[in-house]
Amino acid sequence: MRLPRVKPEHAPHRLGDGTVRLGGVLYGIASEVADPGGCVWVALALMDGTRSPTRIAAELRSRFADLTAEESDEVVTALIRSGHVEEADPGPCEALSEQEKERYSRSRDYFRWVDVTPRDHGWEPQLRLKNARVLVLGLGGTGSHVAWSLAASGVGRLHLVDPDDVELSNLNRQILYTEADVGRPKAEVAAERLRAVNSGIEITAEDARVDDPAELGRLVDGCDVLALCADHPREPGGIRTWANRVCAEAGIPWVSGGYDGPLVSVGVFGPGGPCFECVRAGIPPRPGADFAWPGVTGASAGISGQLVAHDVVAIITGLMVTPPGYFHGLALLDPDEHVYARYPSRTDCEFCY
Repeated sequence: MRLPRVKPEHAPHRLGDGTVRLGGVLYGIASEVADPGGCVWVALALMDGTRSPTRIAAELRSRFADLTAEESDEVVTALIRSGHVEEADPGPCEALSEQEKERYSRSRDYFRWVDVTPRDHGWEPQLRLKNARVLVLGLGGTGSHVAWSLAASGVGRLHLVDPDDVELSNLNRQILYTEADVGRPKAEVAAERLRAVNSGIEITAEDARVDDPAELGRLVDGCDVLALCADHPREPGGIRTWANRVCAEAGIPWVSGGYDGPLVSVGVFGPGGPCFECVRAGIPPRPGADFAWPGVTGASAGISGQLVAHDVVAIITGLMVTPPGYFHGLALLDPDEHVYARYPSRTDCEFCY
């Protein structure tokens, strides 16, 4: 890094005992550094984008006589590696056009905030999205919001699959359709709408029903992530079980979400974590519980879809705080109730990663 600068969102704060806190109070991002002598605090103040690491280390030594060259270099290096510091004069990113940079400028601001990996120019997460291929299976209440969000976020290739036509009862929650679309294939309409949202990505569509694992295997072939938003065939032994096994064999991460009335939940699975069947086996059974029961509003479907899209983006960009292998979500009638379930792999599981 040529000219390190502390990210504005990660501005340091000094606690009463001398500890330095970076990154605010955001879970998975914030860091605390013991700094009884004050050299870390001074080093951060010097990281204003006008000095090289070598110069910062030299100024530290001039202010702290007992600090060795090795120690001052170590302080500067550790702070740069922490991810709370960025390059003040980043090099060019030629893989994105100026139009793309303008379109995704707010996304870059978000990624630079939450990303604690030192980067050359800050566009690396967006480039990962541009080079990714995602299958969105199911374009209903959850899936329509997922597809819109991923297209708007700049996922380079989206393949949309749904066997159904648009119905009037869909319009209370399915964001991509209008009254004029009733009777038309959802996949066709969704692709048409999303091409108007983002003409810079490739969007393909397929009016297909997944009736067996082999068909699902055909669809996920060549994808980086599966966004599973279909709810048929239902569990046990249904579409999510098929996805668990097909994606395990292919080494593809997948995210699935939906709603049981006011309960919105999302599952994140893939290499590095316990599989869907192992996590599901640890959750106590609840009579009637399943994704996509009839009761739903535009808001509850939107929350479901946006949570799925968030996790898909986190997987692609590498910005996931928690390894795969869990369910999470929220109960809309109880804002204090956060849903989280993670259980270890069963010893006899043949599908775990």
